[in-house]
Amino acid sequence: MIIYSTSLEELPPTDVLVVGSGSAGATAAITAARLGATTTLVERYGFMGGISTQVLDTFYGFFTPGVKPRKVVGGVPDSVVEELFKRNAAIYRPNTYGAGQGITYDPETLKFVWEQLARQAGVRLYYHALVIDVLSEGTEIRGVVIASKSGLFRLSAKVVIDASGDADVAARMGVPFESSRDGPIQSLTTTFKMINVDVSRAQNVRKSELHEKMAQAEQLGYDLPRKEGSAHITPLPGVMVTNMTRVRDIDPLDLTQLTQAEIEGRRQALEYARFLVEQIPGYENAAMGGFSTQIGIRESRRIFGEYRLTREDVLTARKFDDAIAQCGAPIEEHHAGQDTRWEYLPEGETYHIPYRCLLPKQVEGLLVAGRCLSADHDAHASVRSMGQCMAMGQAAGVAAAIALKHHWSLRAVSIPKLQSELRKIGAILD
Repeated sequence: MIIYSTSLEELPPTDVLVVGSGSAGATAAITAARLGATTTLVERYGFMGGISTQVLDTFYGFFTPGVKPRKVVGGVPDSVVEELFKRNAAIYRPNTYGAGQGITYDPETLKFVWEQLARQAGVRLYYHALVIDVLSEGTEIRGVVIASKSGLFRLSAKVVIDASGDADVAARMGVPFESSRDGPIQSLTTTFKMINVDVSRAQNVRKSELHEKMAQAEQLGYDLPRKEGSAHITPLPGVMVTNMTRVRDIDPLDLTQLTQAEIEGRRQALEYARFLVEQIPGYENAAMGGFSTQIGIRESRRIFGEYRLTREDVLTARKFDDAIAQCGAPIEEHHAGQDTRWEYLPEGETYHIPYRCLLPKQVEGLLVAGRCLSADHDAHASVRSMGQCMAMGQAAGVAAAIALKHHWSLRAVSIPKLQSELRKIGAILD
């Protein structure tokens, strides 16, 4: 830890501090606050949601793929979905790639929904605040240092939940992790939306037809690195959203590389948009309606926790005694090639996510939730769906509240108690 001046201003201390308000962090904060813990959420942008409101517009992972979809995520995540449907800002949408039924929503409405649920629960929010360091005593985290327009602040906490996506807090605490420096990671994607689309005609274009046209792109004068991808309907009339671009061989933890990735992602997005307008029925009068706020990062740091979820765990649908969530999503690896690798679980099956995957090695008082969990590369390519990130955040929020109430360490939290409390609020563990 960097040594700061003793005059560093203190923000009000908190029981639970959540760093990052993506689908995992937002759910963690709402859950902990609903259970009575004084909860503070720190977010570097001016709104909640992370990737759920910056890049993506569909919750995957709520349902298993296959012939008979089964709902496997519940509890606080259901509150989010219910609020979206109340505002006519969400639809159920079958997934053409077979990852399971998705819940497609309007990201702008979701920003408001996350925020209202957090405020109703009593979460203290700090926007435009970037965590730059940790406060610690030995192996125990005691809080963080925040940079803002107002300067630097200390924020003390009894429990910290790292939902930064990149495991920034865990890394600062010296938790061991893997990243692109240790092996390949998934490619990055800039999503974009097309407006003024003739949606009915665009929907009649089969996936195979779209991909066949993409395969001919070079001969037609287009530079499309990925020869597949999707454009799907939204709750908004005349609007289609895409997942097409592929920025490969990037270390998202490197300042220069990430900057270049943002630039390249927007260049690709404009080229794919030109391709759609000039080559695909339904897009003749369409226009680019906006880029994602930032490029979508699928994978960066994967911490080493008390247990590490593996490829074998996923594909054999392994069950665990300390389950805090379940997942039926396939391994979906967006590698550096032109296609995507899919590997499925047995029909209708799910695997468990163990609580131990949220417990970083070597550190006390810290949980992780979301895509920085303890998992290998292939397992991560399945468990990173937003439904599972929300379920992990919910579990982290419950575990933090229980630990504080009973004066337990996070490692000493009673698993039966944790699972009982999760079921009480609607989580689906089996």
